[in-house]
Amino acid sequence: METLIKVMLVDDHTLFRKGLAELLEGRGGIQVVGATGHPEEASRLLKEQQPDVLVMDLNMPPHGGLSLLRSLQEQGWSGPTLVLTVSDAEDDLANAMRSGARGYLLKDMEPDDLVDAIQRAVRGETVVAPAMTLKLVNLLQTGPKSAVRENLLGQLTGREREILDHLAQGLSNKAIARALDISHDTVKLHVRHILSKLNLTSRVEAAVFAVEQKMGSQR
Repeated sequence: METLIKVMLVDDHTLFRKGLAELLEGRGGIQVVGATGHPEEASRLLKEQQPDVLVMDLNMPPHGGLSLLRSLQEQGWSGPTLVLTVSDAEDDLANAMRSGARGYLLKDMEPDDLVDAIQRAVRGETVVAPAMTLKLVNLLQTGPKSAVRENLLGQLTGREREILDHLAQGLSNKAIARALDISHDTVKLHVRHILSKLNLTSRVEAAVFAVEQKMGSQR
């Protein structure tokens, strides 16, 4: 029997929100357990329905989607959040990832691709719209920190480099633990050390950093 993926939608455009709910319901084992455009109701629904994935717009009144996301995290939300937006701006992408989003998707994407992104997010993967991939890499390729980070790579242990390679593949901590035959807690500890040594703020940045290093070594 197929396991249901409980999804909650947060978007202040009523027509889009309702259409998206109808589009997703029943596809790929997805069950839409809540949909709202109001921050207060989002908080209530999250506690009541306990979804597996949160799909939310970036630009929402009164303070924006990322402000709401940070608020929900402070209230205990730790599941994957996918930003679904019309904005392809690099700054918006950077801010979303730094706020804890697991993915950044564009509203012109195909329905089947959105279903696939939700399924991948549940598996612990990071999902980014193809049009945004290079921009995500650019976040760590540009600026004065790039050269510094390249030097910091030498501080990683062999095990930490292994885990960084797995992060670059988009694997979750649990998947990495299975692949390396170590405990989940050990992976979490290594990830914290990696972020600290590379002066990064999230596993998403670590994954992009690893990809950028591989690209650089192939030039």
